[in-house]
Amino acid sequence: MKTILWATLSANGNYAQSSPENPPKKEAFDDFVKQAMAAGNFIVGRRTFEGMLGSDGRAPGPLADLDIVVVSKNAEDYPGVTVARSPQEALNHLEHKGHQTAIIGAGADLHNAFLGQELVDELIFNVAPVLEGKGYNLLIDQENYRYKDVQLLNFMPLGGGVVQMHYAISR
Repeated sequence: MKTILWATLSANGNYAQSSPENPPKKEAFDDFVKQAMAAGNFIVGRRTFEGMLGSDGRAPGPLADLDIVVVSKNAEDYPGVTVARSPQEALNHLEHKGHQTAIIGAGADLHNAFLGQELVDELIFNVAPVLEGKGYNLLIDQENYRYKDVQLLNFMPLGGGVVQMHYAISR
């Protein structure tokens, strides 16, 4: 199964944080929906998933009909969503359901867990035209993670100043 880590980063390399005062860039969110719809699924951490939920307790719009896997050691059940206790369990579930690609839309901690366990094949970074003074970074466990080359597969503007970079991770 091909795994694609998807993230929106700020222009200075932090995860682009969103809030009601600073909502995610429409172009970046639209791209996430496009990637998840193409794969038929997405994997996400509990806090990120709970932040996505609408007033009806479901993922927004077309995402509600996808195979959603929340990775958490202590999350309760969510209607229509699978809860996995580890990154590998999440991938096993999606593979068992017949998916050939998994989108890891997660959050910083879960992204780092997938990267640290070398479970990521490709990276899609959407760089938003914002600067973040504080924020999360991709912080791969430096003691256990080797230096890896990545190969640029594609880059393109998405509009609104958002630029996408798509990489393959060398194995």
